[in-house]
Amino acid sequence: MVAVTETADQATVRQAGRKSLAALAAGLATKLIGAVAVLIVGTLVIFLTMKAAPGDPALAALGEQATPQAVAAFRVQHGLDAPVYAQYLSWLGGIVQGDFGTSLAVASGMPVGDLLPSKLLATVFIGLYALTLAIVISLVLGSVAARNRGGTVDMLATSLAVFGISMPDFWLSYVLIFGLGLSLQLFPTYGYVSPVVDLPAALYAGFLPALAIAAPMAAVFSRTLRAVLIETMSRSYATAARSFGLREGFIFIHFVLRNALVPYLTVVGLQIRYILGGVVVVERIFGIPGVGSLMVDGAFARDFPVLQTCTVVFLAIVLVVNMLTDLVCMLLDPRRTS
Repeated sequence: MVAVTETADQATVRQAGRKSLAALAAGLATKLIGAVAVLIVGTLVIFLTMKAAPGDPALAALGEQATPQAVAAFRVQHGLDAPVYAQYLSWLGGIVQGDFGTSLAVASGMPVGDLLPSKLLATVFIGLYALTLAIVISLVLGSVAARNRGGTVDMLATSLAVFGISMPDFWLSYVLIFGLGLSLQLFPTYGYVSPVVDLPAALYAGFLPALAIAAPMAAVFSRTLRAVLIETMSRSYATAARSFGLREGFIFIHFVLRNALVPYLTVVGLQIRYILGGVVVVERIFGIPGVGSLMVDGAFARDFPVLQTCTVVFLAIVLVVNMLTDLVCMLLDPRRTS
């Protein structure tokens, strides 16, 4: 009878596991379909916005003194004379096939896809560096503030978080350049080292731009984590754990922090778009040859293929990160799959 009971229990566990995996797969499939739909709609909005923007890409590429014949030939060569819907369908079809078009002015005649790999590597590296700094800083500040609620440490951590939220990344960039770069000469103030070439040198050279992006985010993360931790510490399961005589540190790590990670990670995922927004500005200030700098160059040069591609890449990064965040939250809390 015992063996039969154990077999039945094992079967029940396996069945529950299969249901959980099926629910997880269904949830991810739904989110993937939604992300693809958002990406398609996003490409349409981006394309129409670029078309509505002032400026003629032909004149931007050829110069204001270009003859009407040269402008007309340029427009025919690059398909700018076709109807708007035809241009969009051609551009969307090229994206599906991995063809992002040809640069009109930034790198005249060069496929945009050839410009992206090195630029994307720089942007992803600085973005991940900034995100790592923001998470580490916020976990420390948020946890210390929550465990010392109402005390001096909590007040200092909260004040620091408020100060961080109020600092624009471009202003903080110049403060860091002047303070840690020019005055103390601790870090370089301009330039970029590829992490593929020399990772330690890349971490050293990229510290100031990463910190400029990370500081405002760390402030948001730490305030969110503090509020969630304080609310979680008063839950019944935390009180029950204390009644069993478990150590406070053990309870905090295994019961409080783990359950607070789901809302915390949700906020982290939502802040990715602010990382990309900060990258556009910070890359120009520190001379980082990333997608943000390429986007600014494309905007000034009215190079619509470059500008559209950079915007689509940023949109795709946001969607992928949001999906990964949802996946991690589902694994931490399977109830989210229902």
